[in-house]
Amino acid sequence: MSRLQLALNVDDLDASIAFYSALFDTTPAKTRPGYANFAIAEPPLKLVLIETPGAGGSINHLGVEVTDTDAVNVAQTRLAAAGLASVDERDTTCCYARQDKFWVEGAPNGERWEIYAVLEDTEAFGTSPVAAVDQAADEPACCG
Repeated sequence: MSRLQLALNVDDLDASIAFYSALFDTTPAKTRPGYANFAIAEPPLKLVLIETPGAGGSINHLGVEVTDTDAVNVAQTRLAAAGLASVDERDTTCCYARQDKFWVEGAPNGERWEIYAVLEDTEAFGTSPVAAVDQAADEPACCG
């Protein structure tokens, strides 16, 4: 199963968790300091909340979570054939998960998209080198 990912910057993580728990009638799948994610079944959505005081209400990045590395490879091949460049990140730790992913380059409005598969949860937030390049120095690097 694939699902769309929406990663939001939020000012207050606890208030945001309460709001999105009520909105989607579910609790977070994962919470860590400054971070939470929801694995919402209906509509199929991975909602990621990244506590970034002063930037609340803005999009951190967008993504598509896929089932496994093979699905990452298929998506990357398809997008390359469509002329879209990508930056590979394999076996990277980001947002409390080890992932295989790539970032799509060249979105017309500068939005950042990642296609990724979670390999396993981790206790470390980690950093995504590609994501960190696009972040302001005071914002955490984003990931899926």
